[in-house]
Amino acid sequence: MPSAPVYRGRFAPSPTGPLHFGSLVAALGSCLDARAAGGEWLLRMEDLDRKRERPGAADSILRTLEALGLHWDGTVDYQHRHLERYADALAELRRSGHIYPCGCSRKTLTATARSGREGPIYPGTCRAGLKPGTQARTLRLRTLPDEIIAITDRIQGRIALDVNAELGDFVIHRADGIPAYQLAVVVDDAAQGITQIVRGADLLLCTLRQRLLQQRLQLPGLTYAHLPLVLDQQGRKLSKSATDQPLDATTPLSSLKRAWHFLGQVPLPADLDRLEDFWPMAIAHWSLSRVPVETARTSPNFH
Repeated sequence: MPSAPVYRGRFAPSPTGPLHFGSLVAALGSCLDARAAGGEWLLRMEDLDRKRERPGAADSILRTLEALGLHWDGTVDYQHRHLERYADALAELRRSGHIYPCGCSRKTLTATARSGREGPIYPGTCRAGLKPGTQARTLRLRTLPDEIIAITDRIQGRIALDVNAELGDFVIHRADGIPAYQLAVVVDDAAQGITQIVRGADLLLCTLRQRLLQQRLQLPGLTYAHLPLVLDQQGRKLSKSATDQPLDATTPLSSLKRAWHFLGQVPLPADLDRLEDFWPMAIAHWSLSRVPVETARTSPNFH
């Protein structure tokens, strides 16, 4: 039986709308990094939040990826099929005392907690137990004082954080009954045997939370590379901007060239005008070391 590849990467979009340029940058970077290493590239739909999911979005994303030549290995994985997997992880964390029920609402935290990098930092209100008459709303992961979580990112370098002081105990099971993104991603990456993750730098703090969860669940740590986030000409996150239009699947080479340029790769041959010529060239010349060491940058030509 052949051994598993050393490199197994993935792309994990949420089906909340069509594929946009910012997502293409992440997809292209992760796919090329896997292919250049002779590894596998898997596709997972992060579709736990069914209320935010737009009908037909998952199929639209798949069709656009195929039109671009972004062909994945194996079958598409869907998070909503793995609720038992997340429940098992929660049960393990509960047995080990790493989680606790929390009755605090977002409104309460916004009014009382100090502000951190990504909103209110949970002050530990329910750590010692729920107050009388309070119902549990969420489950939180217990963080420890002075516990530094660190990764060495292949693009951004060493990233370290005191999660307790700067982020606080974070939710891993939401008030609406849905496993939180942090938990689901960690469990799924382990189940799929993912070894390398290439994605946007807007997820750097999520990565540190996920590394902590990997430690709590005694799962292997992964290797990360965080690509610059795409900004519009006004410095806004492209996914929040009116300039972020769905990709035109009828002109795939144009979108790929733009993403290749955004990622700082070598200039393309002037006569490269066929999609089937782009991929072998891109795989052969892909270099993560050429990706700009920025957490965000503006992409030219939004038209």
